[in-house]
Amino acid sequence: MSISAGFTAEEIREFVLEYQAQPQGRKGPWLSARGVPYERLRRWRSAVFEGDLDRALIPRESSPMTVPPSNRTAIARARAAERAAHDAEVAKLNARVRELEQTNEALGKAIGLLHQMSEQEPAAIPTTPGQSDSSTQRTTSSGS
Repeated sequence: MSISAGFTAEEIREFVLEYQAQPQGRKGPWLSARGVPYERLRRWRSAVFEGDLDRALIPRESSPMTVPPSNRTAIARARAAERAAHDAEVAKLNARVRELEQTNEALGKAIGLLHQMSEQEPAAIPTTPGQSDSSTQRTTSSGS
């Protein structure tokens, strides 16, 4: 369920947090560039900070539990820091994945070369007793 048709709760939450992260004096132009009226943003902001966005519940205007704007900014900054840490972790993991893929590719090439080398080698020559060997061959059918 969403409080605005066409937007999920997560999209609304991200939109509001991005709005809060905008510097003073840039919020209005940022909002108009996205084509969202201030009244809609106000409802979304109330749902995110004071209501229950996932259940599309918006508190009344006289709610004693209203989060002050300074706390909203702190929440937005904490979210931005969390996102930056997450992005850094993703970049680190992507670099590790690329490294492992390159190692895997190198090992695959090495295995392929080993297979080619084993196919090109002549078959092993069976060893037969040499002529200098004067001993007689023993058979198991002798009656000793």
